[in-house]
Amino acid sequence: MCRRRKILRSLSTSIEGGTKWLVNKIKGKMQKPLPELLKEFGLPVGIFPRDATNYEFNEQTRKLTVFIPTICEVGYKDSSVLRFTTTVTGFLEKGKLADVEGMKTKVMIWVKVTSISADSSKVHLTAGMKKSRSRDAYEVLRDGVEIDKF
Repeated sequence: MCRRRKILRSLSTSIEGGTKWLVNKIKGKMQKPLPELLKEFGLPVGIFPRDATNYEFNEQTRKLTVFIPTICEVGYKDSSVLRFTTTVTGFLEKGKLADVEGMKTKVMIWVKVTSISADSSKVHLTAGMKKSRSRDAYEVLRDGVEIDKF
C-alpha cells in the first residue's frame, strides 16, 4: 500500500510540473532549464538531483519552487549527501538560495538546510551551523536515489 502511494505521489508531482510547463509553452513563456537558472544566480548547477527539471520561479518575489519526482538523496564527489522532499522552496539571490524548505544534509544526524550560498570555490550550507564544501563537488548533475522517508 505504501509503495502504491509513493508511485501515485511521484506521478502527481510529475504531472503537475509537466502541466505547468505545457501551459507556459502555450502562453509562449518558456522557462530556461533549472541548471541554467541556478548558474545565472551564481549557484552550482548540481545542487538539485538530475530529475528535478520542473520548477516555478517568481521573478518579482524571487521565490523558487523545485519539484522532484520522489523523496531522494544525492551523494556528491566530496562524500557529502543532501536529502530532498518532492517540493523544495527557497528565495534566490545572487550567490544564495535562502529560507530553504524541503532539504536536509547529514552532519552527524540529518539536519534541515536553511540556506545555500556559493562563492568561486566553496558551497556553504547552513544547517544549524554553517558547513563549507568544495564548489567543484556540486558542479555536476547527479541522480537522486529514492528513499522511504525524508
